[in-house]
Amino acid sequence: MPKDNSIKTVLIIGSGPIIIGQACEFDYSGTQAARSLREEGVKVILINSNPATIMTDPMMADRVYLLPLTVESIEQILEENQIDAVLPTMGGQTALNLAKEANELGVWEKYGVRLIGVDIKAIDKAEDRELFRQWMIRLGIAVAPARTANSFLEGKEFAQEIGFPLVIRPSYTLGGTGGGFVLNKEFLDDALDRGLSASPIHEVLVEKAVLGWKEFELELLRDDADNVAIICTVENFDPMGVHTGDSITVAPAMTLSDTAFQLMRNTAIRMMRDLGNFAGGCNVQFALNPATEEIIAIEINPRVSRSSALASKATGYPIAKIAAKLAIGYNLDELKNQITQSTSAYFEPTLDYVIVKVPRWNFDKFKGANDTLGLQMKSVGEVMSIGRSFTEAIQKACQSLENEAVGLGYYGKSMMRSDEIVEYLKTPKWDRIFRIKDALMMGVSVKSICEATRIDRWFIYQIQQIVNIEKKIAQYNRQSLPDDLLIEAKHNGFSDEQICRIMKDGKDEDIYERRKKMGLTRVYKMVDTCAAEFEAKTPYFYSSFEAHSVSGNAKAGVVHNESIVHPGSATSKSAKGSVLVLGSGPNRIGQGIEFDYCCVHGLLAIKECGYEAIMVNCNPETVSTDFDIADKLYFEPVFWEHLWEIVEYEKPVGVIVQLGGQTALKLAKRLHEKGIRIIGTSFDNMDIAEDRGRFSDLLKELGIPYPNYGTAYDADDAIEVAKEVGYPVLVRPSYVLGGQRMRIVLNDEELEKGVLSLLKHLPGNKILIDHFLDRCQEAEVDAIYDGETFHVMGVMEHIEPAGIHSGDSHAVLPAFNLSPLEVTTMEFYSEKIARSLDIRGLINIQFAIKDGVVYVIEANPRASRTTPFIAKAYQIPYLNIATKVMLEEVKLKDLTFKKNLKGFAIKEPVFSFDKFPGVNKELGPEMKSTGEAIRFIKDLRDPYFRTLYKERSMHLSK
Repeated sequence: MPKDNSIKTVLIIGSGPIIIGQACEFDYSGTQAARSLREEGVKVILINSNPATIMTDPMMADRVYLLPLTVESIEQILEENQIDAVLPTMGGQTALNLAKEANELGVWEKYGVRLIGVDIKAIDKAEDRELFRQWMIRLGIAVAPARTANSFLEGKEFAQEIGFPLVIRPSYTLGGTGGGFVLNKEFLDDALDRGLSASPIHEVLVEKAVLGWKEFELELLRDDADNVAIICTVENFDPMGVHTGDSITVAPAMTLSDTAFQLMRNTAIRMMRDLGNFAGGCNVQFALNPATEEIIAIEINPRVSRSSALASKATGYPIAKIAAKLAIGYNLDELKNQITQSTSAYFEPTLDYVIVKVPRWNFDKFKGANDTLGLQMKSVGEVMSIGRSFTEAIQKACQSLENEAVGLGYYGKSMMRSDEIVEYLKTPKWDRIFRIKDALMMGVSVKSICEATRIDRWFIYQIQQIVNIEKKIAQYNRQSLPDDLLIEAKHNGFSDEQICRIMKDGKDEDIYERRKKMGLTRVYKMVDTCAAEFEAKTPYFYSSFEAHSVSGNAKAGVVHNESIVHPGSATSKSAKGSVLVLGSGPNRIGQGIEFDYCCVHGLLAIKECGYEAIMVNCNPETVSTDFDIADKLYFEPVFWEHLWEIVEYEKPVGVIVQLGGQTALKLAKRLHEKGIRIIGTSFDNMDIAEDRGRFSDLLKELGIPYPNYGTAYDADDAIEVAKEVGYPVLVRPSYVLGGQRMRIVLNDEELEKGVLSLLKHLPGNKILIDHFLDRCQEAEVDAIYDGETFHVMGVMEHIEPAGIHSGDSHAVLPAFNLSPLEVTTMEFYSEKIARSLDIRGLINIQFAIKDGVVYVIEANPRASRTTPFIAKAYQIPYLNIATKVMLEEVKLKDLTFKKNLKGFAIKEPVFSFDKFPGVNKELGPEMKSTGEAIRFIKDLRDPYFRTLYKERSMHLSK
């Protein structure tokens, strides 16, 4: 049926700050939903407390409320606006739970608001473990033997009844929070306590564990007319026992027989049609017995999910966008395919490529954490890659991880013995796929690996194929490597650097120049959702070597590049040419959603200035990798080889590295060496700021106070420097983000240990040893400089004292306790530094204030974590302005800045320590928070602020 015209205004509930289990994917979904509804003339009101998201940007909704996600906030919004309906399916588990709580308190009924997309009964059927189990039994769909417990004693009784191994699944939680596997009775008590505590209704499902079964997910859409479309089938590389968010996943499903797929498909459709009042996107998970192909239903999520974001990027089908339209009454056959822009949206995408998602972990931030993977999700982000084969896609995914991998392999690192490695593989760890490759290199059989891991034999054979090619490459050097073998390697995803490391000969550029002469270069294929059956209109591309013959001349075959670059004007889009924006890769602690916000605004500003905007990124959760944000999207690793080939192909007028965090910044050197224009601040000036030693030398020249320092390359040097500057000292490497591996040490022994650890993980990196200013106040300035005019975006004062990373500190905008002289001094020093570095665009500078003296700690010549926060707090589009400054399209003197903030804004860090029981929660110079919220207060008498400040005073008095 057509749109429900009685729905004039919709409230969208967001998911709040980023935590493990609920991340950027809901910013992506909420943004798509808001844009989709506004396309239909529906007024959108939005609530979310996360300042780092595009979703909460003023341009995304008619009215944005940056408020805590509570029933009280919901009531405030309902009192201030005439709202017809609320859409709770775009904000993850947080939004569903809030919608349910508001319903129980009679809020929706009181204000005459109805839920759209899903109703409470449907939420309960899917989220309440016992209701879901009974529902499945009624439908005749198999589930694992289970009982629901609401108390500790019930749980113990049911566990004895069902027998081990067991899985404990709390009701109404996200990311497997509170859940886990129980292999024997020794671990049952702790698991039950944790699960019951995690569930908001104090309920757990005690279920027989089907460890070792295969796991599949179906992403579906359903409308009010009971039309159902399967958008994507995703296969988990890891068997049951690993949370799907922590598993490598593959699309389309690789080892699923047609009969099993049809059974899953029909079962999922039955579940969807019997769910009740539901219209939108849904995720259904199944377990399959590999011996019998028996399937059981694991769970259904009556909302968009992390997998929905992945499926959207994998297929090019914008699930959240269509789901929002279904929620206001449309049927699937009434909507257009967003990719072809001509055919119906009621279709099931066909993939002629392979998608691989690999999670990204940050166990290094949680010392002593149990890094075994299980039911409770622990990854902080993920990458997605696209290739013509699984081997190509998995290697590209490894190159995207930002953990120094150049492909699938530990090159230059010691391997375990074969007897150790088989035992190691029995326990799922974050690096298991790398260790499987190690085992195969040692000659461990596919059979032994399959028995140890229960991973399907097909995947192990694919990794064996990579191993076989690697062993052949290792027999040659740069001159003797056969053309056919080089072609085969590139077809299977080997990077140029990887090939050099295997041969222990040459540099990546040697391989690149050689294959260029052969004609062995990437071609770019379009993600078109329908395997080229219909013409796609969306400029969304991935690279491949598919046009080249492995058995003959590399130039054999027709090279068909679907990404068209027109000569003369760079593209048909703009006579000015194109500008390429480098994204930030996978989410991790220290580099999160805030840089996606920056990239999106950068892309929009580039288009406004008349250039073609090109995006390069590999994060499937983000808005920057949505199919219609940039003029062209290259879904590729943010990895030198891939970037360089895109640059050579597109020939942009320049590349912007300031918006993609440290990931983009560290590629600036090679761009500079290649003569590619870096738009904004020059490479050398950025390097002065990034190199701790060079920056301190600059401060000395400028007469700006800074902590006494020295540089070292080994432990002996470091001890000598520490004697000069005086303990305590802060030990930190150059060119890192999030305070990575920073340590405060008090003596020679601690210093030596810290330096040796740094050299182990960051060999060759210059180490800065500077005197730590204890018991001082920290603050930071974000600013823009255009070469003439310097504008301070904001001065933020930290509530926590020195020694705690700025990302983990509560920060107040504007400064609340610093004297006017101290603030003026900070601004004066900031301008002096910006002018000296000839900044073009953004800069963030960190300060320490002690005994009235203002010291500069560091400068970041790029967008920072606080840039979106300040933009939201003052309601000024600073990222748009900064990008136009970089492009030299605007001058700051021609702009007027009106900072609309009454009172103060507080940045609240959010942590995910609950995922790592027993880990030391003490904060220090290395960042540990996974996200942040924003809170507005009228004045410093606010009880929340007073509590925070009191805690700070207690900390200082210790």
